[in-house]
Amino acid sequence: MTAPEDLPQADSYRQNRFRVPPGATELILVRHGESAPASLASPFPLVDGRSDPALSPAGREQAQQVATRLAAAGLEAIYVTTLRRTAETAAPLAARLGLNPRVEPGLREVGLGDWEGGLFRKMVAENHPTALRMWEQESFEVIPGAEPAAEFSRRVRDAIGRMAAAHPDQRVAVFTHGGVIGQVLAVAAGSRPFAFITADNASISRLVVAGERWVVRGFNDTAHLEKPAG
Repeated sequence: MTAPEDLPQADSYRQNRFRVPPGATELILVRHGESAPASLASPFPLVDGRSDPALSPAGREQAQQVATRLAAAGLEAIYVTTLRRTAETAAPLAARLGLNPRVEPGLREVGLGDWEGGLFRKMVAENHPTALRMWEQESFEVIPGAEPAAEFSRRVRDAIGRMAAAHPDQRVAVFTHGGVIGQVLAVAAGSRPFAFITADNASISRLVVAGERWVVRGFNDTAHLEKPAG
């Protein structure tokens, strides 16, 4: 016999669980793996005016770990940018799933103006006054010749909108850059500009796009990169 307390109560309700709205798109945002060290003696080549280093050996290993993590994620498509570090990070997953990555130029990294080619890393590492001002003001625009914030925001919004329109009721992986992930999630959360600028290499963040409603579902997940304790 069922005890009275075990019977469902007409006026009791379980906590709601998030459900992806009909027609929405789930975007798995993957920051590219670690890229090659910068050397001012041999600056990175530029593509679309952006630094274009290859992955380092550590980055290639991270790409394999991402593939293992996302192989069973139910992905319908894979996107990369015009910069090779995203394509190289996506390659192991694309091979496992038999998908041809699509290129979305609008998700290339923010333009760093005079600090492209690897100089950005040096200026940040040495706490250059302009780099400190960048962190304080939460703006890349303080860098000479950098991409204007309004233009960066607009192209990223447009790119997300294109992907969402192309993939209703689907989940897609987007291999992109730290600055782009920071911008996307700041827009979704209505946060400070640099609140999400710290995504680690090969980390996973999650966004649901339902029309004008962008919902952050995860940030900087690195569980697949962590070695088990032993």
